[in-house]
Amino acid sequence: MSPLNYNHLFYFYVVATEGTISKASARLNLTSQTISGQITSFETQVGVNLFDRKGKKLYVSEMGQLIYSYAEEIFQLGDEIKHILKRQQPVLWHTFTVGITNVIPKVLAQKLLSPVLNMNERVRLICIEGDQNSLLADLAVNKLDCILTDQPLQLGNHVKAYNHLLVESSSTFFAAETLLQSTTGNFPQYLSELPWLMQSKKSEVRGRLSSWLEKQNISPNIVAEFDDSALMKTFGEAGYGVFTSPTLIEEYVVDKYDVNIIGRTDEIKEHYYIISPERRLKHPAILEIVTAVKK
Repeated sequence: MSPLNYNHLFYFYVVATEGTISKASARLNLTSQTISGQITSFETQVGVNLFDRKGKKLYVSEMGQLIYSYAEEIFQLGDEIKHILKRQQPVLWHTFTVGITNVIPKVLAQKLLSPVLNMNERVRLICIEGDQNSLLADLAVNKLDCILTDQPLQLGNHVKAYNHLLVESSSTFFAAETLLQSTTGNFPQYLSELPWLMQSKKSEVRGRLSSWLEKQNISPNIVAEFDDSALMKTFGEAGYGVFTSPTLIEEYVVDKYDVNIIGRTDEIKEHYYIISPERRLKHPAILEIVTAVKK
């Protein structure tokens, strides 16, 4: 294969970023025909279709998405070079890419990861959300430095990585004021009277919560299930049901979503892990996170 034409790669990158050739042409100050011709030449050179064409619309193909991820890194480095030349002094950035499973509360992820941005070294934090399986696949091909999750890696998994328990938390129960007006009795018995918002069955805490409710002889009326914990809380704020969240962030939940704490239990523990390729942690950013949690 002949050397890669980086002009063609840049045109592809801009089209994929902007979403259409017309928007890319406006950004690049080139005609749509010129850009279209450059994309066609690039596809011919690399031997794959970078876009799936449906009518006048372009959709980045599976191979195109892979090439786009590399192009993004290449042109980010190019921007850093321009920045260094402008300042006339070297600035070395270390990229720290973390996969975060959807069920992790956003504010908890922020609390756990923010120490990285206070390091003496210049670190660019990149957060990528997804389900555990897709994130593990990215970890296996070194696209991620680690994963923040509530589910430990199971024995027999094909990915060579290791669990590191980061923090654990009790569980707090929340509900909007309007939802509590018709309840009778005490916590936790009146939970049977209320609608429930629950984490999806993919969440590790869902099984512990279900076991606890069964132990309390409570049959929850589950009206909705969520992969995204923030969306669950938003429905809770609107009064659609009771929900649980880690006690670690209960003050934030009360302030942010205007809900009441109706109970707590130490019997439902939520565990949060770092999954890393390293058995013994050495990555400076991960060590910074672990050290901050211990403090």
